[in-house]
Amino acid sequence: MWVWINSGGAIMWLILTGGVIALVIFLERLLHLHRAQIKIEDFLKGITTNLTRGNDVEAIAICDQTPGPAAHLVRTALLHRDDDAAALTQAVRQAGIREIPRLERHTNLLITLAQVLPMLGLLGTVLGLLEMLAALMAGSPLAEIGVLAGGLWTALLTTASGLITGIPAYAGYHFLISRVESIAIDMEQTAEEIILFLTRPNAGAHHEP
Repeated sequence: MWVWINSGGAIMWLILTGGVIALVIFLERLLHLHRAQIKIEDFLKGITTNLTRGNDVEAIAICDQTPGPAAHLVRTALLHRDDDAAALTQAVRQAGIREIPRLERHTNLLITLAQVLPMLGLLGTVLGLLEMLAALMAGSPLAEIGVLAGGLWTALLTTASGLITGIPAYAGYHFLISRVESIAIDMEQTAEEIILFLTRPNAGAHHEP
C-alpha cells in the first residue's frame, strides 16, 4: 500500500488528504443531521398537550431538551406567542432561515472536494505522461523502459485514486443534501402547525414562561 502511495508522488498525497477530509465532513454531517431529524408528530403532540394544560414552561423545556431545528422553531414560536399572527410568523420564519446554513455547514467544502479530487487525479495522469515523454527524449533505451513504467504507474494510480475518492464524496454530498431537504420539510410542517395552534381562538391556557 505504501509503495503505491509513494509511487503516486505528491499528487497522491494531496488526493488522500482530500479524501480523508471529505470522509470526516461526511461522517460529522451525517451524525449531526441524524440528531436533527426528530419524530415531528410525537414532538408536537407533547408540546400542544402541555400548552393546552397551561404548562408553557414545560413546553419550552421540552424544546430545550429536544435537538434539531424544528424544536428551535417551536421554542421561538412559544416565546413570541403574545405577538400578533404576522409578527409571530415572521419570527418563526427568520429563525428557520438562520437554521438552514447550520444544517448545510461544510457541505460546500464536500462538493468542492468531490469536484477537485478527480481533477487532481487527472493532473497526476498528465504529470505521469510528461514524465514518460521526458524519458523518451533523453536516456538509454534500458533507462527509458524503467522510467516509462514509473510514469505510467503514477498516471494510473493518481487517476484511480482521484475517482475512488471523488465519486463517494459526490454521492455523499447529494445524500446529505437530501437529508437537509427532508429536515427542512419537517421544519416547515412544524412551523405551520405550531403557528396554527397558537393563533387559533382558545389555543389553551397561557402562563408566562
